[in-house]
Amino acid sequence: MASDCSALPTVVCRQTLQEVMQRMAARGLESVNVIDEHGRTVGRCTWRMMLRAAADGLDRSMPIGEVLMAFSDKWETKQEGVCAAMLMSESDSKATNELGRLRRELEEAHRLTETMKTVLDAAYEGVVVVDEDGVVREINRAYCQFLGIRREEAIGKHVTEVIENTRLHICAQSGIPERGYIQKIYGQPMVVHRIPIWRDGKVIGAIGMLIFQGVSEVYEIFWRLQELSREASRKEKKEAKPQETADSAPKGIERIIGRNPAIAAVKQMIRRAARVPSTVLITGESGTGKEVVARAIHEAGPHADGPFVSVNCAAIPESLLEAELFGYEDGAFTGAKKGGKPGKFQLAHGGTLFLDEIGDMPLAMQAKILRVLEEKKVEKVGGLYETKVDVRIIAATNKPLEDMVREGTFREDLFYRLNIIRIHLPPLRERKTDIPALLAHHMERMCRQFGVALKSFTKEAMEVLVDYSWPGNIRELVNVVEWLISMVEGDVIEREHLPAYLSTVQPAVSALPDQGVRIADLWKEMVYQSERERIAAALVAAGGNKAEAARRLGIHRSTLYEKLKKYGL
Repeated sequence: MASDCSALPTVVCRQTLQEVMQRMAARGLESVNVIDEHGRTVGRCTWRMMLRAAADGLDRSMPIGEVLMAFSDKWETKQEGVCAAMLMSESDSKATNELGRLRRELEEAHRLTETMKTVLDAAYEGVVVVDEDGVVREINRAYCQFLGIRREEAIGKHVTEVIENTRLHICAQSGIPERGYIQKIYGQPMVVHRIPIWRDGKVIGAIGMLIFQGVSEVYEIFWRLQELSREASRKEKKEAKPQETADSAPKGIERIIGRNPAIAAVKQMIRRAARVPSTVLITGESGTGKEVVARAIHEAGPHADGPFVSVNCAAIPESLLEAELFGYEDGAFTGAKKGGKPGKFQLAHGGTLFLDEIGDMPLAMQAKILRVLEEKKVEKVGGLYETKVDVRIIAATNKPLEDMVREGTFREDLFYRLNIIRIHLPPLRERKTDIPALLAHHMERMCRQFGVALKSFTKEAMEVLVDYSWPGNIRELVNVVEWLISMVEGDVIEREHLPAYLSTVQPAVSALPDQGVRIADLWKEMVYQSERERIAAALVAAGGNKAEAARRLGIHRSTLYEKLKKYGL
């Protein structure tokens, strides 16, 4: 007997298969009537038909009217003008499972959406989300209440029409995060975060967060911390050297710039490695920041109050390496300093010794290093007794030590002694989402150091820098930033200001193993000339007064003397 079709919900024949599926699943409908543009019923869609369409892999963007026609060619209708239920066996578990999966996905997506809306509205802090064009796509209740608007008045508008003095649209273009910035809204200074949203290597929007509604809250927190640490700060100021007191550089884990998942994993490894005194081996390409990671481990661990001593094993001649590491006694060899000299192990006592380029250490020295690691004792060149040392060892290399062990150019026992905790640093080309943050960090640091106005990047310039392969990694990036500060006159860096080679397609790094070295040498020479010219100009402007020139350059006077000697000025 024919069923009553008039009481069923209806859908229009031009609606897509996906839309009909979603409606039926969301409302738990067994069937719906399909009507044309004039309101006439042209067929009926049942849940069994939806099952068969899903099982047959029909395009879900197909209009439901065409779906009815496709099925009417295969199966007979049970009544005139109505598409009957599909002839499908109850044992067709594949189709049943597909519909069940679709319903679960829709229900889960609906629950997740509702949960996110609830979380946003329940948050004390104001939150706003914009797309890549700066158009507001979401804003929570707290922000709406603060701005005195309704959500409907903000959605779909450009963020500059909703929030005054905002830079969220700029963040969405540049991809540079801005954390802890002051923004005036209604004449009141606010503390805000602006975080870009990345997907598949592109910025697709940004999130703005109103962290403190008024800087008075920040001051109150600061005053509380200041009260707790006043005595300790007073003691540190008495003991610290003048230039150390003024030093506000990041410490510990804060040294590592970036939020890429690979860097987040490195930060987690640093935190774990800092808790124990085990030897750490840091691997990665040249210029990836291995010494920065070593310092972060030192500053975050129990040896932070001790010295951090760095030794480049590749830069010291083999004949001098033993004396440099272990020290020597008076008269140990021709030309030895009177009274002898302590070695790097002794200088690092109570702290950390960083052995950079450990893969270039001679085999004979490797055996002596292994003995020190195992016995915690060193004997000076020409000495008669051993000295006990308490040193945390961190080694680094850009060479494949496993291959060197197989080839016999690196001791296997030393490798296993060093390879207790291993941290691998990814090359910059594998963490492109961190490039804007790195550029912004080093641009701000160098502009402050050189005493020049802060420069910003246009979206087009940033796109070139993000797409570049960076064979020299972070070291090359820092050199590029310093060159731009020196060469660009204005405060905005355009695409045409960038060196031409940055815009060219880069060949595979593996095809040119020495490319990074050649580029690094090129930049070294360019930076050398740039710095020499800047120092000479500062001396002329200061009338030859070195103290005034150092102040203009933003460096310590002793550093200026070293550079004058270096450049022959």
